[in-house]
Amino acid sequence: MIHEVEGDILLSEAQAIAHGVAFNDPMKSGLALALHERFPMMHKDFHHWCHQHKPETGTAWMWGGAEGVRIINLVTQEGGSAHSAHPFKATLSNVKKALKELKKLVVKEKLRSVAIPKLATGVGGLNWEEVQPLIKEQLSDLGIPVYVYSTYHTGIKAKEPSA
Repeated sequence: MIHEVEGDILLSEAQAIAHGVAFNDPMKSGLALALHERFPMMHKDFHHWCHQHKPETGTAWMWGGAEGVRIINLVTQEGGSAHSAHPFKATLSNVKKALKELKKLVVKEKLRSVAIPKLATGVGGLNWEEVQPLIKEQLSDLGIPVYVYSTYHTGIKAKEPSA
């Protein structure tokens, strides 16, 4: 069940927050920066994982932190291979692959809910009108609440409908 909501995704009560990144993303802007600042070990562990596994675009990797925090990094962009490198733009093909991987991960981990921003529309450079249908196509049949944060409001908790 896809629910478009407005608010601050960092205040979500979803079991996991998914967001788009590049391989070895420096996470210096947008949601990635906020997650990096709030969960510095996630950023460090993501870089370690990238170094060890050299993921391709379209990959999904979940990090688990204290108190049950789960962040799912969706590799929607290439670039960022050096800590100071700026990620390239996302592609719809990479987003679609990443969403398929997210779906597999949600099922495998038996997640009960997930929050996702307007994926790949910030640094990724894609148009929301093209990404939104991909999210619906790939995630609408999960049978869990998928909260799509289509409008960001700092510090405002969204009204997330329950299952």
